[in-house]
Amino acid sequence: MMNAAVMTSSVVVPLRAPAGDIPSQHWQGGPVNCDVCCHAKLRELPGELGCEPGHACMQDVYARRIDRFFRWHPDRADEQLTHAYFEVRAIAARHASVFRLTALIDDPDETVRLQIALRLPLTQLLRLTNDPHREVRIRVAQRLSPITLATMRQDPDYGVRELVALRLPLAILPTMVSDPDRAVRMRVAQRLEMPTLLRMVVDSEPEVRRIVAERLPAPLLSRMASDEDWRVRWEVAQRADANTLDTMRGDEDAEVRQAVQERQSRAVARIGGSHG
Repeated sequence: MMNAAVMTSSVVVPLRAPAGDIPSQHWQGGPVNCDVCCHAKLRELPGELGCEPGHACMQDVYARRIDRFFRWHPDRADEQLTHAYFEVRAIAARHASVFRLTALIDDPDETVRLQIALRLPLTQLLRLTNDPHREVRIRVAQRLSPITLATMRQDPDYGVRELVALRLPLAILPTMVSDPDRAVRMRVAQRLEMPTLLRMVVDSEPEVRRIVAERLPAPLLSRMASDEDWRVRWEVAQRADANTLDTMRGDEDAEVRQAVQERQSRAVARIGGSHG
């Protein structure tokens, strides 16, 4: 294993990183210098009361060691929210007072904003709905109250809108039936209720229409029995009533015809059994 080093009283002391860790290094490069660290006095304390270069160190480049330092000393997180190294700010944000986190809403690094998106009070979280980074907005969409999510229906990223479609109140969900992305409309079709679900019978994507065919009330499936995509018609055949099945017996696709025949055969068998 490679040796790391720490500078103490101008002497470089070799350190051995724990198994699997990268060698210790200051976040600006070179060895960690405890003499100039604002937490230098912690070196005098034992175990988790102190710090340990190469294992629990705020000045290290390695996020795992920074995280261990703040888990040992969460009370020191507030004072490091303006640290020059983004990993320190991001990890300190996990432990800092929530009342201090609003100062990081405009932090230049998305790693920091990702962390505060997990902890900000909901009243402040709205300020991140237009964050430039999609992952930040996804975390925001995961936490906002369903009714407040309506403000993110027009998000430029389909992944964000997909999450919105999963959580939006059903009363507002119909406003997303014309979303430009197929994946979003699939989520909408999975949740939409009648009669608005009927609007998606003519969706341009067969994947969406197939979901509609899975959920549409059986008596209304006749309007999808002639769908241009065989997968949609196959789905119709799984649930359609007897009259609709009769119209599908001559379907151009063998898989659909087989599904129709199997449904009708089971129906005949049930009738025969009831008279036995």
